[in-house]
Amino acid sequence: MNIKNFKYDGVGLNRFFGPLEAKIMDILWVAEELSIKEVQQRLEHQDKPVNFNTVMTVMNRLLEKGVLEKRMQGRLSLFRPIQSKEEFIEEQSKKITENLLDEFGGIVINHMIDAIKDVDQTVLEKLEQKIQRLKKDNQT
Repeated sequence: MNIKNFKYDGVGLNRFFGPLEAKIMDILWVAEELSIKEVQQRLEHQDKPVNFNTVMTVMNRLLEKGVLEKRMQGRLSLFRPIQSKEEFIEEQSKKITENLLDEFGGIVINHMIDAIKDVDQTVLEKLEQKIQRLKKDNQT
């Protein structure tokens, strides 16, 4: 799935989605499959009331973006995420990284390394192992 509008100034899921889209996705990632009415009710418990038609429109937009899928149970439409939250974040972060590397090359890697100077030692060790594997694979 290809999220087209990455928002650099956003936080968390709001980098990929609008505020209501992000809340709906969080609800569905926890519940796995819900109707529009069930999502609307859960939103009301978190926040102020949200109109049913608004929730329906946003969920259909998420369906069109390929983030949700819908199945019918009688006359009831049930929605669920295509991917887990972890899979979604993994895929999107990989695409962002690949796009940055394609466009800006090695400078991106330098900035990433600068950004991880305060990260814990295990992350640095994993990075070092990956670099060693890459070097080994390129020698063969």
